[in-house]
Amino acid sequence: MIRITKYSTIVNGQTYEIEIFKDGLLKVNGEERSVDFHNLSPSVYSVLTNHRSYLAIIGEESGPMIDIQLNGRLYSTEVYDERSLLMDQRKGVRQAASGEVKSPMPGLIVRIPVNVEQEVHSGDTLIVLESMKMQNELKSPIQGVVRALHCQEGDTVEKGALLVAIDAIR
Repeated sequence: MIRITKYSTIVNGQTYEIEIFKDGLLKVNGEERSVDFHNLSPSVYSVLTNHRSYLAIIGEESGPMIDIQLNGRLYSTEVYDERSLLMDQRKGVRQAASGEVKSPMPGLIVRIPVNVEQEVHSGDTLIVLESMKMQNELKSPIQGVVRALHCQEGDTVEKGALLVAIDAIR
């Protein structure tokens, strides 16, 4: 088994160690997985694993941050390759997740189920954004207190617009 690369991926505060091997094998946190990927178009993939099919749309990268839409549900992730992991280990630090939630795509704010000064946990829904006739739940990347809402229900927002600011709870 020849390993091609290793990644560390953070999704909703949960870290996953992913190893990709030359023979097509994939390990997630040391557990072998059979995964079949088919590139349907740029940034769109069909993924088959454990007899289940997923449609994955990969957003633009912004440093380690990558938005991934999986079967219509939006996930904000951080992805670090082996080189980045090694550099972080040598520095002795890993950047903490930001308390800013930005729009991953242009769309319409359908619902805001949180209020200013409300405590939220990592993974809580902060905004429901409609884009291309699909509703996407934008989740809190950290545990904290909502400091500011920069949008209202019914607003049309552009990609990258700041929607929510959260102060982390330490």
